[in-house]
Amino acid sequence: MKAAAARTAERSLTALDPLRDHGGDLRAALEQAALEILRAHTCRRAQALRRLLGALADRLARLTLADRLHTPDPDQASEQLLALLTGPMELRSALGTRPVPDDDLHAVARAAVATFLTAYGPREGAERPSAPGGSS
Repeated sequence: MKAAAARTAERSLTALDPLRDHGGDLRAALEQAALEILRAHTCRRAQALRRLLGALADRLARLTLADRLHTPDPDQASEQLLALLTGPMELRSALGTRPVPDDDLHAVARAAVATFLTAYGPREGAERPSAPGGSS
């Protein structure tokens, strides 16, 4: 497991090479680096994530139909919510090689949901989601 994590980390670092000398075209360099990062993180785990994304998109679509969210594209919204969750966790867990304290899990979840609701919360006049710890 550690060897696989080390290979993934090395490939991720190599993916950043286009940002060293971008020749003035920063957008192209960032897009190339992003593409290489995505390629470095494509693995069997992605199959399980695709199933999770499909189920999450379904739930988000239902919440949109109930006017609890505003997600014109539930598939894209599910990808973005998952990215808000997994991005910080990969860094905090060193690509899954060390445990993350429960307090950190809660902090990441709260931050991800806050950002997600900023983008996809219900629009003016629709029902608002209840505050954390509040009643519905």
